[in-house]
Parts: sequence; structure tokens; C-alpha cells
Amino acid sequence: MIDRKELAEEILLRENIRKAIIIVSARRTERLVEAKMQEMELRQVIRNLMTESQSAVAAVAKHDNTGINALEDLLRNSNLLSVLETGYKSLTTNIKQRLSFRNHILSAIGLSLAPELSRKGAGEDVEITEDISEDIEIDIGDNPEDDPDFINVEKDEEAVADEPDEKEEFGIPGEDKTGRNRAFTDFHNVEKNILTAFDDLDNPIDTDMFEDYLIKNIALYFDKYENELKPEVEEPEEAKDAVAGGPGTAADDSIVDTETEEDPEPAAIEMQEILQYLNVDDIIENLL
Repeated sequence: MIDRKELAEEILLRENIRKAIIIVSARRTERLVEAKMQEMELRQVIRNLMTESQSAVAAVAKHDNTGINALEDLLRNSNLLSVLETGYKSLTTNIKQRLSFRNHILSAIGLSLAPELSRKGAGEDVEITEDISEDIEIDIGDNPEDDPDFINVEKDEEAVADEPDEKEEFGIPGEDKTGRNRAFTDFHNVEKNILTAFDDLDNPIDTDMFEDYLIKNIALYFDKYENELKPEVEEPEEAKDAVAGGPGTAADDSIVDTETEEDPEPAAIEMQEILQYLNVDDIIENLL
């Protein structure tokens, strides 16, 4: 007859072996899943690289208008947006400064492109073909400055004093001068990039699209920058009245904790005593 103590020990041993098998099997599964995930990540990286290389040529021209393509290249690959964003977001004393900055930039873009549009609309540049190599008679008198053909490049002090301030000429009457001054500085840093991109265009449809969508996009980016400057949304009025430990708070006993405790594993000492006499891998291979 089997001793009850031996039977109990055998049952306990079987139970611990079963738990050990579950643990080892779970660890093997985790390793397999981890290896599979790494393989999937590697495949995704390779797939992304292949997609980027295949779409590189297609990404050059996405629109059916050359002017829009030139504008996108300007916005993506120049310092235009970064300069305007930095300037706009630096004006934080009041919104009048930012509105002034915005209005001056948009106005300056139109004024800067106007002569170029007029020149392109007049047709091709006129080439000078007249022969001007004929001899020119020069009669130098006692006072060369009196000659009507004399070009005086020296500026007297009075003329210099009467020259208008560039910022005043740039400014829009009634607008904040701090915003005007920052717009004056920033626009002169980006104007060359705008004119360079615009100068490559000759078709009137392309030039009109470039100008219209440049001004429209810059205005939209200013709206975006303004939204980013707005403070965080205020909390609801109901939340302001909440009291720590009151109804509905974390300390309220009525709130159900949805987290469940995991089943405790067998005691470490007990498991070590059992496993030292067993070859777990052999047991798993025989049972599976």
C-alpha cells in the first residue's frame, strides 16, 4: 500500500514539474516571438528603403504645373519657412507685432515679384546689337563737372540726409514698428531665394501660379505658427471643482481597479531543489 506521505510528495512533484514545463515553454515562446519581431522589423526597414529609392524620381514632380513644383522646391529646400517661423514666433509681447510682421511679409512678397512679373510680361529681354564702337569726341574744359554728360557719383551731405529710411519705405502706415523691423530684416534674408526660384519660370501661367500660391501658403503657415503659439486648452470647469479623495478621484473606493494580480510562481527554493534532479528539456521533448 502506498504511503499517503509518499503519494502527497509525488503529487507535489508532478505539479511542480508541470509548472516548470509551462515556464520553460513560455520562455521558449517569448524567444521565438522576439526573433520573429526582429525579423519583421528588419524586413520593414528594407522595404522602406526600397520604397524610398523607387519613389525618389517620382517625388521630384508631384504637380501638373511647373510653377507649383518650383514653389514646393522653394518651401522644402530653402530657409524661407524657417526664417519666417523664427521671426514670427519671436514676437510674443502682443499679437499686433505678429500681425504687423505678417502683413509686411505678405506685402513685401507681392511688391518684390511685381517688377519681375512686369518684365516677364513684356516679352523677351531686348538684346543690344547697335554698334557703339564709333569714335566719341571728348572735349575736356576747365571744369569737367559742368559738362552735361558728367556723371557725379559723389553724394553731398545734404543729399544723404534727405534720403528716406529704408525701413520707413518698407513699412505699412499704422502697423506696429517692432513687427515691421523684424519683417524688414527677415525678408531681406529670404528675398533672394524667392527671386531665384521665380526667375527660372517664364510661362505666364507658371509665374501667376507661383506668385498666388506663394502668398497663400505663407499666409497659411502664419496661421499655423499662430496656432502653435496659443496656450494649452484650459481644463473643464467641472475638473477645477474636483477635491482630492472626493467622489470620482483615484482615492475613491467606488472606483474599480481593473488590474489583476498575476498568479504567484512556485517558491524559488522549492523549484531549485526539484530542477537540480531533472533534465527539463528531456521532459518537454518526451511530453510534447
